[in-house]
Amino acid sequence: MFERLGRFVVGKAWWVIGGWVLAAIAIIVASPSLSDITSADQESFLPRSYESVQATELATKAFPQAATATATVVVKRGDGKPLTPADEARVGQLAQALKGRNIPQAAGYLTGPQAVAPDKSVQIISVGLDADTPDDPKLLDAVRDLRAGLGPELAGSGLTAGVAGDVASFVDNEDTFNSAFAIVGVATIILIIGLILIIFRSPIAALLPVVVISVVMSVTTGLVAAAGTAFDLNVSQDLQTILLIVLFGIGTDYILFLLFRYRERLRAGDDKRTAMIVTVQRVGEVITSAAGAVIVAFLVLLLASLGFFGSLGPALAIAVGVMLITSLTLIPAVVSLLGRWVFWPSKAWQRTPKASLSRRLGAAVGRRPAVVAAASGALLVALAAGVLGYQADYDFSAGFPQDTESARAAKDLQRGFAAGALAPTEVYLTTGNGTPLTDQQVNDFAAASADAPGVARVQPAERSTTDPSVARINLLLDENPVSNEAITLVRDDLRDALHDKAPSGTKALVGGPTAIFADINSANNRDLSVILPVAAGLIALILALLLRSLVAPIYLVIAVLLNFAATLGATVYVFQGLQGNPGVTFQLPIILYLFVVAIGTDYNILMIARLREEAREGHEPHQAAAIGVEHAGPTVAAAGLILAGTFGVLMLAPISFLQQMGFAVAIGIVLSAFVMSMFFVPALTGLIGHKAWWPGHGDERRDGGGRHAAPEPVSEAQV
Repeated sequence: MFERLGRFVVGKAWWVIGGWVLAAIAIIVASPSLSDITSADQESFLPRSYESVQATELATKAFPQAATATATVVVKRGDGKPLTPADEARVGQLAQALKGRNIPQAAGYLTGPQAVAPDKSVQIISVGLDADTPDDPKLLDAVRDLRAGLGPELAGSGLTAGVAGDVASFVDNEDTFNSAFAIVGVATIILIIGLILIIFRSPIAALLPVVVISVVMSVTTGLVAAAGTAFDLNVSQDLQTILLIVLFGIGTDYILFLLFRYRERLRAGDDKRTAMIVTVQRVGEVITSAAGAVIVAFLVLLLASLGFFGSLGPALAIAVGVMLITSLTLIPAVVSLLGRWVFWPSKAWQRTPKASLSRRLGAAVGRRPAVVAAASGALLVALAAGVLGYQADYDFSAGFPQDTESARAAKDLQRGFAAGALAPTEVYLTTGNGTPLTDQQVNDFAAASADAPGVARVQPAERSTTDPSVARINLLLDENPVSNEAITLVRDDLRDALHDKAPSGTKALVGGPTAIFADINSANNRDLSVILPVAAGLIALILALLLRSLVAPIYLVIAVLLNFAATLGATVYVFQGLQGNPGVTFQLPIILYLFVVAIGTDYNILMIARLREEAREGHEPHQAAAIGVEHAGPTVAAAGLILAGTFGVLMLAPISFLQQMGFAVAIGIVLSAFVMSMFFVPALTGLIGHKAWWPGHGDERRDGGGRHAAPEPVSEAQV
C-alpha cells in the first residue's frame, strides 16, 4: 500500500504540489475565523449536571442585570492609617465622580459603610463590567479607563487606590502573556531551523518544516473553525497556541522521520526517486501508525465531561490528520523533486558517520539489555513516586508577578476583609416552583449560613426584582477562594451544610468561582480516570495491528503510562518540593496527556518499528536492539530536542503555570525520547527477544530464511 502511494506521489509530484496549493487556498479563503468559536469562560465547559452550572443558570434568569465581571477599586490612606469618616465620605465622592465619567461597559459603583473593612484599613467600590462575552476586549479598556480616573480624582486627598479583579489582573499581565507566547513561537522556529541546520547542515532542510507547517497551520485553523461552526462547538482561547505546538511538534517529527530515512537510502546508492519511494514504503506505515495513535488519543477526549476537553479533541485530531496527509503526500513530492539538493550545500549525507554516539549507545544496549532496562525503568519509577504528593493548584493569580497594581490591591483587600472577599461564594435560595420566598426564610437562611464551615462573613441578601422565588446570599470564606483548602471545603463540607440549612420548602444552590473550580476538580478527576485507560487500550490496539503482536503493545503502553507518571512526579518534586508551591497547576495532567502521552508515543512507534525491521533483516534480538538504536536514535533525539526545547523556553516566562507547563512537557519529552524510547523500550525488546512479537512473528526474515542459530555477542565493531 505505502509503496504504491510512494510511486504515485513521486511520479505525479508536480500534480500533488499543485493540488495541495489549490486546496490550501480554497480552505483558507472560504473558512470562518477561529475566533468565531472561541470562549474564555471556564464554567461554560462544565456539564449542566454540576451544581455550579445550575446556580449560574438560575442567576442569569433571576438577576439578568448582573455584570459580566467585576472590578474592585480598593482605596486606602497613603500613610497606612485607618480611614476616617472624612475619608469614607471622600470615597463616596470618588464613586460618584467615576460614575460621572460614563466609562463604557462600567456601571454600579457601589460603596458605603458595608464596603469599609472592619479594621478601617480599606474601603472598596464595586464596579460592574458588562460585555457580550467574558473575553471582550472592551472590558480591558474599561479597567484602563477606571485607573486613568483614579489619580486625578484623588489628587490631594491623602488617599491612594488600585483596581483588583480578574479583568484587572489580565490587563496587568497581558504584555507578559503576549511576550511569553511570542517567545514560544520565535523559539520554536529558531530551534527547528538551528537544530536541523546542525543535523543536516542544509538551509533547505532547515526551512522545509517551517514553511510547510506554517501553511498546514493556516489550513488546519480554517478546517477547525469550519467544523466548530458546523457542529456548534466552542473551543478554548488556548487552542491557537496548542495547535501551534502540536503541529510543529508532530510535523517536525514526521518530516525528520522522512529525511533521516531518505538520507539513509541515498547513502545506500538509490536514485532520488527510488530513495523516496522506499522511504514512504518503510516510514509511511510508521507515520500512519504514530498519527493514528495520536488521533485516537485526542478523540478519546470526547469522552470527557468537561466541554473544554471534548472540543479540544476533535480540533487536535483534525490538525494531526492534516499533518499526516501532508507527510505522506506534499513532503515526499517536494523532497523527491529536490533530491540531493535538500541537503545542499553539505556533502556529509554521502558518508555514514563512524563511531557515532548513537552507535556506541546502541552497542551498550545490545550488550547489556537487562542492566539498561533495569536502570532506565528504575529512574522512571523513582520519578513516578512523586505523583503520590501531587496537589492541584487553581490559584492563577499567585503565579503572576506580585508587583502589579491588581496584585497589590488584592492583598490590601484580603488584609482588610476575609480571604475570600475578592471572589465570594454565591448561594442562591429558591423555592424551585415559583412561590415567592418570604423575608423570614431569607433572613433565617442568611443567619444560619454564618455558622457553615469556613464562612468568615455573610453579606446582605439580594432579592431578585424579576423572580420573587430567588434570593442571593454571598459568603466570604476564611480561605483563599481558589486554594485547594477552599475548593475541598466547598466540595466536601460547605455545600452539604448549606443544603441542610435551607428552610423547609426551599433549596440552596452553591455557585461562584470556588464552586466552579470544585466542580472542575471533580470533572477533571473523573475525566482522567476514563481518558487514560481508554486511550491506553486504543493505542495498544493500534500497536497490535502495526506489529502483529500482543506482547510488545502491552509493555509499550505500560512504558508510556509510566513515563506520564514520571513526568508528573518530576514536576511535583521541583515545584512542590524544591520551590515549596502549594501545588502544580490543575491543567497539567491533561497538558501532559496531550504532549507526553500522545506525541511521546511517536518515538516509541518509530523505535519499535525499526527494531522489527532489523529483526526481519535476520539480526538476533540483541543485535536488532543495537542497530535499531543506532539508526533510529538520531531521529528520536533530534525530534525530542526540538519539542523539548520549544517548551523549555516557557520556563523563562515570569508566570508560574507557564513555567510549570514548560518544565513538565520539556522533561516529559526528554524522558520519552532519551529514556523510554532510546533505552527502556529497545533494551526490554532485546531482553524479551522473539517472544516480544508473539503471536504474529513479526520479526521473521522477509526472505524467508531462518534466524541465526544462537544470539551472538554484540560489540561496537560489529555494529
